[in-house]
Amino acid sequence: MDTVADRDVFIEFASACALFGVHASRIAEDLILWSSAEFKFVELPDAFCTGSSLMPQKKNPDSCELLRGKSARLQGNLHTLLTLAKGLPLTYNRDLQEDKPPVFDSYDQTGICAEVLAGTLGGMKVYAERCAAAVADPALLATDLADYLVMQGVAFREAHHAVGAVVKLAEMKGVPLDALSTADVKQVHTAFGDDWAQVFDLKRALAKRTGTGMPGPAQVKRQFARWRRVLR
Repeated sequence: MDTVADRDVFIEFASACALFGVHASRIAEDLILWSSAEFKFVELPDAFCTGSSLMPQKKNPDSCELLRGKSARLQGNLHTLLTLAKGLPLTYNRDLQEDKPPVFDSYDQTGICAEVLAGTLGGMKVYAERCAAAVADPALLATDLADYLVMQGVAFREAHHAVGAVVKLAEMKGVPLDALSTADVKQVHTAFGDDWAQVFDLKRALAKRTGTGMPGPAQVKRQFARWRRVLR
């Protein structure tokens, strides 16, 4: 009875498609934001965009907006299957013929979304200078400053409070975090050495992120290699 009634394989497939849609939608949202005039981190490919019907200077991120919309469709297909099965008695019921449209649609739409996402990313131009300028604020590396104190033997809780005080001091003086003098930071905590400002180097900070899931260059390279093997 359960074997004839079971639709778990279809529900799990639709769930995987819906989850892919959620990830694609979040990537698309970032790309829409990053391609805006306010950010301009990236330029989306013309083949996946259209001009505005009113404003000649406007470039609409069509592929990304449609990816967000498709995510809702894929989630709807999953919900359709769950609702279809929830109230049925065991064995086959004619209601179950309605499982085909959402499953087939999820298959088709997920494939289309994957191709569109790949094409959008493949044709995208990245403005590295704009990205670099956005991460130039030394305050973004305040955690690295706390790690510096930890390496000097300071407990992280204490290091956290000390760096908070250093940040407040920089704000009061109206200067960037790395523009404080060594004498200033030593007044906050004696564990700060003459080399304390070396932490404000983004490449150094990224290189130290070597653990699984961290954004260090070596780890990112390793993950690219892994996924190429998996998807080959």
